[in-house]
Amino acid sequence: MATNAIDQTRRMLSLVTYLRERPGAHVQDVARAFGITEDELISDLDVLPMCGTSFRGGDLLDIDTDGDRIWWHNPDDVAEPLRLAADEATALLVAARAVATLPGLRESDRDALVRATAKLETAAGESGAASSRLSVTFEAEGGVFADVDRAISERRRLWLRYYSPARDELTEREVDPIRLFAVGHTYMEGWCRLSEARRTFRLDRVAEIRLLDAPAAPPELELRDLSAGLVQPAAEDPEVVIEVGTGGRWVAEYYPHDCAEELPDGGLRITLRTPDPASLRRLALRLGGDGRIVAPPELADSAREAARDALTAYEDAA
Repeated sequence: MATNAIDQTRRMLSLVTYLRERPGAHVQDVARAFGITEDELISDLDVLPMCGTSFRGGDLLDIDTDGDRIWWHNPDDVAEPLRLAADEATALLVAARAVATLPGLRESDRDALVRATAKLETAAGESGAASSRLSVTFEAEGGVFADVDRAISERRRLWLRYYSPARDELTEREVDPIRLFAVGHTYMEGWCRLSEARRTFRLDRVAEIRLLDAPAAPPELELRDLSAGLVQPAAEDPEVVIEVGTGGRWVAEYYPHDCAEELPDGGLRITLRTPDPASLRRLALRLGGDGRIVAPPELADSAREAARDALTAYEDAA
């Protein structure tokens, strides 16, 4: 089962308390207690030393493991109660109230957040009074994120109306979500029932979303390594240069590229690499008057020929 960010954060907070009370705990015992694999536990332990009450080294958690046992060397140094300044208390209270209003948030998480906010208000006293005069409204992506996160947690299928800039159209589809991730933008990876294939959806392009009662049942898929980016062209791939007008600026968002230079008319000169330059002829046809392939010359010529053939076929059909 995929672990979402909220579940992992909840587990790691519990892990801190657990390890504080059990110095020298065995890795195998801790993993069994939390219902995770030893590799998942070690991954959590790699993150915990970067956490603490501030970014000063002495205030971070000094936790390590020899592969068999886990040691926390400075539990007393980071156990002092936090003292929030007025601006810190205000920021936390405003953020907590805003998150509590997100659609799709699990009720158990919403209730826990409301209780924590009430305790924080009491502790902050007059320091947090200014927070009642401030409010934050999340844009649509926040609600989409919450719905996707809930669907992953509850293993439920999603219905989407999704905008594709390449085709400039909205499509409706059902998706079994697999995971959320961020590479510049926030994405959902899932099994699309419309195309019967793995697809990636950018959350800010989801026009409408609904949780369905149908269970999500994506096939067993090996998760891709996205540490180097969503799409990873090789350095030896051929270079292609495309010029687009204002109506084709979406290409710079949709296609990974080496550079995008502004043009005087508001367009872009985009340089990218691809193992199959011929596949970009379809892009040139979709762009129409909003763009053209500049280099290499042979690809530019073949794109113009493809456009002429398409126009001839259209005129013959008319």
